[in-house]
Amino acid sequence: MTTIKNVCKPLLLVFFTAVLFSCNNSTDTKTADAKGDSIAPTPPPPPPAPPVAEFKPFDMMEVKHTVKDYAAWRPGFDMDSVNRKASGLETAVVGRNNDKPNNIFIALIASDVQKAKDFAASPRLKDVMTKVGVISKPDVQMFHVLRFNADSHENKWVMVTHKVKDFDSWLKVYDGEGKDKRMSEGMVDVLLGRGIEDPNLVQIVFDITDMAKAKAAISSDEKKKLMMSAGVEGKPVIEYYTTAE
Repeated sequence: MTTIKNVCKPLLLVFFTAVLFSCNNSTDTKTADAKGDSIAPTPPPPPPAPPVAEFKPFDMMEVKHTVKDYAAWRPGFDMDSVNRKASGLETAVVGRNNDKPNNIFIALIASDVQKAKDFAASPRLKDVMTKVGVISKPDVQMFHVLRFNADSHENKWVMVTHKVKDFDSWLKVYDGEGKDKRMSEGMVDVLLGRGIEDPNLVQIVFDITDMAKAKAAISSDEKKKLMMSAGVEGKPVIEYYTTAE
């Protein structure tokens, strides 16, 4: 019996040691698993930025006229907005000529060109203009806007309107000069329009960041030569405006 006990004691010791070691390993594994569970999951990638809306050309009706007094004219103009909207017209901007503040420029986005023309020719509008103090014959023109920069918000701007021999040839020269060059001259490209009734009538509008630079550039010999090389016919109409309050 003593011999059996002597043999069993080492065997039991080995057995219990193995069991204890196994338990310790199990505990370590659970601890590691627990630590693993505590790690925050990787956040999902941010959603992609929404695509930039593609610019769609639109039509515009422009009206120029002289008023007796701007302050008296503006309330009547604002009150007639319901009739303009009924004809598919939305006011884009109202400007006052820098040299003659009672010379008013109105740009209206037109959803229907024929409705816009009918509105401009209506006897009702003539009566409204007379009542609010319009003292000149309105000059109305329709343009198809091919480019428009909605990000520029300067309150002073220049509008250049001229005829060209060939629009595509003119556009190549205009783009060849580049908007960066014009920006260095104190002008930001805002609008490029082409006449609806006369496709060779071109209008370009620039917001002004530096009036002295802009006027110097526009009246320079360099700009005159550029216009001639682009096929501009006749003398351009150049008008400086301030956005009306």
